[in-house]
Amino acid sequence: MMKPGANNRDSPRDSRLDSSGLPEARFFALLPCAGQGSRAGVSVSGLAKQYQEIAGQAMVLHTLAAFAAVTRLAGTLVVVAPGDPFFDALPAHFFDVAACGGASRAATVRSGLDALRQSGAAAHDWVLVHDAARCLVSAAQINQLINACEHDAVGGLLAHKLPDTLKCEVAGRVAATLDRNDKWLAQTPQMFRIGTLAQALDAAGSDVTDESSAIEALGLAPRLVAGSAQNFKVTYPEDFALAEAVLLARRKTQTIF
Repeated sequence: MMKPGANNRDSPRDSRLDSSGLPEARFFALLPCAGQGSRAGVSVSGLAKQYQEIAGQAMVLHTLAAFAAVTRLAGTLVVVAPGDPFFDALPAHFFDVAACGGASRAATVRSGLDALRQSGAAAHDWVLVHDAARCLVSAAQINQLINACEHDAVGGLLAHKLPDTLKCEVAGRVAATLDRNDKWLAQTPQMFRIGTLAQALDAAGSDVTDESSAIEALGLAPRLVAGSAQNFKVTYPEDFALAEAVLLARRKTQTIF
């Protein structure tokens, strides 16, 4: 069961009011963690991608460490598949786990939103949905997104301006070269009001691959917040080595300074 305020260092419920007289919106994090990561292959142990070890610990634990450092989060919820025992063996932690994951990312996120509401989160509160496999996200990037979107009418997402030339393909050959000037690579977290995102996912169905797409389908335009090339999603086998190299380099820098 979620405990709102698990990350809040001051109080479990902020009693401040916004300019409209409503309780000031809080910030929750939600990590869908029910997928198997088929494109990454499966390790000898049979663990899902997000549980495979990188730089000494499971990938998802690196991800969660970044959210642990964001003190203004009122709570963090990890949504796993029913029967997933991974977190059962961990010692006490700052986040909560809900075993209500679905057959798709959208279904898992939608179930997680219900879990947040059942534990006390309000429709007007913000939720930051983040891929468990984006294990290089930093607390600074998460705070950057919150700062940019907390007063926005819609919300937004971290994204990275496309640096490469973009090609269209037909039957394995280049069919066209696209203008990259207005192209961005969507990343996470993606931050929207809980009630609005639930409505958007209900309308969009299970085929949407990110929360922004569902919000866009409502006719809304999410804000793009510049992220980092390092905030990539570990997807293919070669991505593991790259993510580990970045994590080890960060650890070395922290040790030096």
